[in-house]
Amino acid sequence: QVQLVESGGGLVQPGGSLKLSCAASGITFSSYTMSWYRQAPGKEREFVADIDTTGSYINYRGFVKGRFTISRDNAARTVYLQMNSLKPEDTAIYYCKAVLSAIFGGKGDNIYWGQGTQVTVSS
Repeated sequence: QVQLVESGGGLVQPGGSLKLSCAASGITFSSYTMSWYRQAPGKEREFVADIDTTGSYINYRGFVKGRFTISRDNAARTVYLQMNSLKPEDTAIYYCKAVLSAIFGGKGDNIYWGQGTQVTVSS
């Protein structure tokens, strides 16, 4: 059974920092591209960042560049999102997503989501 479990969310003041974690089980973690998405109340879920299987290629949405850092530890089967200089508009539920890489035979049908962790930025 595949499980992605996010943790690390919470309430933080504007300008503060949080580090999210997503621990995976039931998959060969090192074969999966990992992503972070977020969904604010009343809005569509949106892409935040992703990282390839080895950590060599990373992409960010423009609104988080320079503030958020995605990383992964394949030995620990965990992907992280370090979030600095948080703003009220970063308030959302943050989800991690695992997609089997095409390098390892992925064809878009091995996709898994975590249950999300709430991040609230407020004074």
